[in-house]
Amino acid sequence: MKISKIDIYPIKLPLIKPFVIAYDTFLDMPSIIIRVETDNGLVGYGESVPDEHVTGESFYSTIALLKHNIIPKIIGQNPFDIEKIHKIMNATVKNAPAAKAAIDIACYDMMGKATNQPLYNLIGGKYWDFLEIPHVLSIGEPKEMAYEAKEATKKGYTTIKIKVGDKDLCKDIERIALIRQIVGRNVKLRVDANQGWVTSAKALTVLKEIEDCAMDWIEQPILADDIQGHKRIRNQINIPVMIDEGLHGEKEMLEIINSEAADFINIKLMKSGGIYPALRLVHQAKMANIQCQIGSMVESSIASLAGAHLSIAQSNIISNELGGPQMISNDLAQMDYQKNKLYLSEKPGLGVDIDQQKLKELKV
Repeated sequence: MKISKIDIYPIKLPLIKPFVIAYDTFLDMPSIIIRVETDNGLVGYGESVPDEHVTGESFYSTIALLKHNIIPKIIGQNPFDIEKIHKIMNATVKNAPAAKAAIDIACYDMMGKATNQPLYNLIGGKYWDFLEIPHVLSIGEPKEMAYEAKEATKKGYTTIKIKVGDKDLCKDIERIALIRQIVGRNVKLRVDANQGWVTSAKALTVLKEIEDCAMDWIEQPILADDIQGHKRIRNQINIPVMIDEGLHGEKEMLEIINSEAADFINIKLMKSGGIYPALRLVHQAKMANIQCQIGSMVESSIASLAGAHLSIAQSNIISNELGGPQMISNDLAQMDYQKNKLYLSEKPGLGVDIDQQKLKELKV
């Protein structure tokens, strides 16, 4: 079995409402879908959602890189030879993880279809019965965010993720404290600053004010490369620290472990380069007794399902943020969300049924 053809579909996923985080506001989500065929008739799908601020790639650079550099080297390869395929991609271009993730995801989709197994059976089996999905609050006025959080709990959500990172630190303090007051103490709160507080001094100014808000963790409070700054924060507060943008591959993972800079890590397929390198990070984390979250760049059902298969297969992955399709008004396929839970089917591969008409409509 060899890869014989790869088609690229650049699309823009329409969002139900703008998604506001510390470093950007998204009105829609640019995504690159690939359709991969093999010489024996199998078809697999992959997705790339690059982000200039996180992966260092743009929408158009990723399209060009896939078309002119990566795909020509992948044609003729066996999808099962995933170690070899990553070696080829890494030799072709340094970094560019979101571009590589599209190829990786499609290969795993085809592996599952070739063996007639759901993807999770190829990477550890089904450890969890379902995935609990948090409700994510993008940055807004404190009262509006608190109201949305309360409404989410009425719909059955038991975990709220709060996006912060405002230049006005007092506003962030107000957001977190008010949401905790409104939803009560039984709802889990997770706070993500997306590097917005920049320095450990500013982050500690906020965190010491809301230390009694019973947060599960504070995610990426300061600049991604400041691993030592995360260590300083972790040593001075009683709130667990999660690193997201500061973790891409094994080099950063080793630095985080050696520095004891984090209690949790957020692994994203777009940062790591796909499922295969993400699994390596999970195993590194296991050895260091660090628990993991599988994150998302607000991806369609294709990449979201890839993350879900990884998340459901590993005992060390205790959290996820795979609710991207719930934020999209016109997704390419359906996922089995039931209130705050996501269930995976036993269909082979990703288990995704792409609406070909929508794929054509969304293409740009």
